[in-house]
Amino acid sequence: MGEARRAMGVPFVKMNGIGNEIVVVDLRGRSERIGPDAARAIAALPGARFDQLMVLMTPVTPMTDAYMRIWNVDGSESAACGNGTRCVARLLFEREGKSAVLLETRAGLLKARDAGGLVTVDMGSPRFGWQDIPLAEPFADTRAIELQIGPIDAPILHSPSVVNVGNPHAVFFVDDVDAYDLGRIGPMLENHPIFPERANISLARVTAPDALTLKVWERGAGLTRACGSAACAAAVAAARTGRTGRTVTVGLPGGDLIVEWTGDDRILMTGATEHEHEGVLPAEVFGLAAAG
Repeated sequence: MGEARRAMGVPFVKMNGIGNEIVVVDLRGRSERIGPDAARAIAALPGARFDQLMVLMTPVTPMTDAYMRIWNVDGSESAACGNGTRCVARLLFEREGKSAVLLETRAGLLKARDAGGLVTVDMGSPRFGWQDIPLAEPFADTRAIELQIGPIDAPILHSPSVVNVGNPHAVFFVDDVDAYDLGRIGPMLENHPIFPERANISLARVTAPDALTLKVWERGAGLTRACGSAACAAAVAAARTGRTGRTVTVGLPGGDLIVEWTGDDRILMTGATEHEHEGVLPAEVFGLAAAG
C-alpha cells in the first residue's frame, strides 16, 4: 500500500500571499523528503513554479501543528517566510477547521491566527546585533551600516539598516523605489562579503508616518511581487530610525501588508492569501532527495 501511494506522487497546493508565489507540500506522516535538488526540480515543473516551497513535516515539538522547512527557488533553504507561513496557516484553517496554528521552523515557533479572512502571523522578535544578522564585521549601530554601491563620492545607495527577522535583511531608505535597477544591483548586494549568509535587499520609501512603499530582491528568489519578512524588516527599521510609528501599511507590487511592532517586541504581520490550484508531484522528484 505504501509503495502504491509513493508511485502516485505527492499532492501540492499552489497559493500566493499578495503575489508571493508559494507551493505547499504536506509530508506529515509520509516518508518522502525534499532537499535542494528536489526543490529546484519542483520549481521547474509546470504549475509548480514558486518563490518559496513550504514543506510540512511531522511535528517535532509537542503542541505544534507541523515542522516547516522552507526552500527558495534556487534550492537554498530559508528559516522564515512570512507570506508562505500565512498561506500554510490559511490552508490548515480550511482543511482542519482551525482558527489558529503553531508552526515550528529553524527560526523558532510561529503563531498564526485567522483575522476575519486575512491571516496574522507572529513573526517573533527582531534581532539587531551585528553577529545575529549576521554581518562579517562588528557594527555598534546597525540602524545604518557602512555599505555603499557606486562611486565613493557619489554612491547610488548607501547606509542601509540591517535586521534579522528569521533571515537577514538590509533596508535602503530612498525617495523613489523605482529609480533603481534592483534586478541588477540586487544580486551584488545579496552576495556582498559583509553578509556571510547573504541577505534580502529592500528599497523602502516612507510615504506617511504609517505607510511604506517597498521593493524587494529576495535572497535565493530574486525580484518578487511580495516578501513578508522584508515587509517586517522594513517596518521595524523605519520605526527604529524614527521614520514611522510602530504600525505601518507596507505597499508591495503584489498588495499591502499591515505590520505592527508591538510594545512587547513582537512583529505581527497581517495580509491576504489566495488559493490558485492543486496538483501532484511525480515520484521521481523524491528520488532526487534520496540521491542528494
